[in-house]
Amino acid sequence: MNRLGTQTKHGLLIIIGFISLGLGIAGIVLPLLPTTPFVLLTATCFAKSSPRFHHWLLQHPSFGPLINTFQNGARLPTLTAYKVILFIWLSLGLSMLLLDTLWAYISLCSMAVVITALILRKTK
Repeated sequence: MNRLGTQTKHGLLIIIGFISLGLGIAGIVLPLLPTTPFVLLTATCFAKSSPRFHHWLLQHPSFGPLINTFQNGARLPTLTAYKVILFIWLSLGLSMLLLDTLWAYISLCSMAVVITALILRKTK
């Protein structure tokens, strides 16, 4: 790839990284918007485009430990995993009651099952 193509790719990855970071930050306060996947996407984009932004993200007091834990393959403590699963099912259950449509039941139950399975795979 030529120099202009590489610069364009890096620029797009930085833009996607910051959009993803914004969505991750919004997910902290919005119950249906996840934080972790967006932060991990941000880390991936920054790792491939900007060492400076990637280093900044890894050193961030809130996001750095999350990324390092994921990259090192660490496991969740069992009690923490069960609390997260309980919170996910309660919040998605409340969302199902509020939306009260078949598509909401199907999509939210599917999300909860997949998330639960992923969490249990990462549990001690």
